[in-house]
Amino acid sequence: MSQGILWPDEFVGRLAAGGRRVIRYDHRDTGRSGTVDFATDPYTWDDIKNDVYRVLAAHGLDSAHLVGHSAGGLLSQLIAVEAPERVRSLTVIASSPLGRGEGQVLLRALTGQPQPKGSLPEPEQEFVEFLRALMAAPPARDRPALIDSMIAEQRVLHGTGLPFDEDAARRLQERVYSRARDLSAASNHRLAAGVSPDFEPVDALHRVKAPTLVIEGSHEPVKPGHGALIAEQIPGARLMTVAGMGHTLPLETHQELADAILTHTAE
Repeated sequence: MSQGILWPDEFVGRLAAGGRRVIRYDHRDTGRSGTVDFATDPYTWDDIKNDVYRVLAAHGLDSAHLVGHSAGGLLSQLIAVEAPERVRSLTVIASSPLGRGEGQVLLRALTGQPQPKGSLPEPEQEFVEFLRALMAAPPARDRPALIDSMIAEQRVLHGTGLPFDEDAARRLQERVYSRARDLSAASNHRLAAGVSPDFEPVDALHRVKAPTLVIEGSHEPVKPGHGALIAEQIPGARLMTVAGMGHTLPLETHQELADAILTHTAE
C-alpha cells in the first residue's frame, strides 16, 4: 500500500553514491501509478508480485538485487523462490517469513482470538490498539485530518526506540498525499489479499538460492522476531538487527542500512 517515496531520498542517495542503480516504484493503485475500480477490475497479490517482473523488463533487466520492505519483503521472498535466476541477492527488511500466514496472525490479534501453537509472534499491543481505533473511527473528511491520521500511523510504526521527527513525518505525508492519483485506491491491496488468501507457498524458503540479508529493528512493532524466523529458513542467510529501528526507515538508520546493503550487493 506504499508509494516508492517511502524509500527515503536520503537512503536511496547513499545507495546511488555507492555505485548502485536504484529503482523504486509506486505499487499499482498508489502514487502516480494507475488506479482501478476493484469491483470491475480485480487483481490478486500474484499480480502485484508480477509487477516486479514488469518493472525489470521495462528497464531491460534480466535480474536484480531485490530489496523488499514489509509486504515488499514477502513479495521478494516469493520471487527468490519461484525465479531464482532473476535474483542476484535478496535483502528483506521488516518482513515476515513466506507462507506463515502473517495476515491471519494480525487478524486474530485484532479480534482477540488465541493464536494456534507455532504461530508467528503477534504485533505489539500498541500497534494492535491503534489499528482497532483506526477501524472504529469515522473516515477523515479533509486533507489536514487525513494527513494527521497518516502521521499518527507513522508514529506507531516508527516504534519507541528512536525519537520521532513529526516535522519530517508531515513533510513525507504531505508529499504522499500530493502525489496520489487517488489516495483511497491503496486499500485495494487489502481486497486483493481477500481474492487470493493462499497465494504464499508453504515451506518454500529453503529453495532460496540468492545470498540473503535479513534486517529487523530492535523495536519492530508489527512483526517482532519475524526476521530471525526468515533467516533460520533460508540457507546461509544473515540476520542483522538495527538498534532503535521500528517498522520504518528513519534518518538515523540510513548510513547503517546503506552500508550493509552496499556490502551485501558488492559481488
